[in-house]
Amino acid sequence: MRILRYGAHALLVECADPDEVAALRAELIRRREQGLLPPIDDLVPAERTVLIDGLDDPAPLAAEIPGWELPDPATVAGRLVELDVRYDGPDLAEVARAWGMTPDEAAALHSALEYRVAFCGFAPGFAYLTGLPPQYHLPRRPTPRTAVPAGSVAVAGPYTGVYPRSSPGGWHLIGTTGARLWDLARSEPALLTPGTRVVFTPQSRG
Repeated sequence: MRILRYGAHALLVECADPDEVAALRAELIRRREQGLLPPIDDLVPAERTVLIDGLDDPAPLAAEIPGWELPDPATVAGRLVELDVRYDGPDLAEVARAWGMTPDEAAALHSALEYRVAFCGFAPGFAYLTGLPPQYHLPRRPTPRTAVPAGSVAVAGPYTGVYPRSSPGGWHLIGTTGARLWDLARSEPALLTPGTRVVFTPQSRG
């Protein structure tokens, strides 16, 4: 872990891996809820960093963080969101072959896991979900699509994601969901936020 000043009122913490990011974020939230942190404006996790913004004086917290005992992120409770999905994506058969199984087996495997939002980015409402075992990690497609339909459930690298709107993309499309991932009419526009647990419930293709 490396802690850097980020302007006059923020710290950028560089972590070893996404698990350490999740653990640090969980500990920061716990300490904030218990009144053990100085006032802050925002916590922004990314793949390998956590931005702590809005500190009056970042120096005391920078000196304190290295001595913290971080929790196991798998034990941290989080809001659970269930997403209905039809495993009908155009890349499902190709993904199944890469995983050494049939498309139905690939759908069953993907839907049997519980995922957690590690961070958000790329587009409003797009969440990067961890939880796919390493043996099922795949590189992105060699040629991205110019338009991926909204609601597409996809995998790439260690992540699962759901496209909140039509956009270009190079992930492998394995299914579709009707869930609204981004809705400005909600008090919290993003359905999936960091720390949220996610399960995919398979629906009939018919």
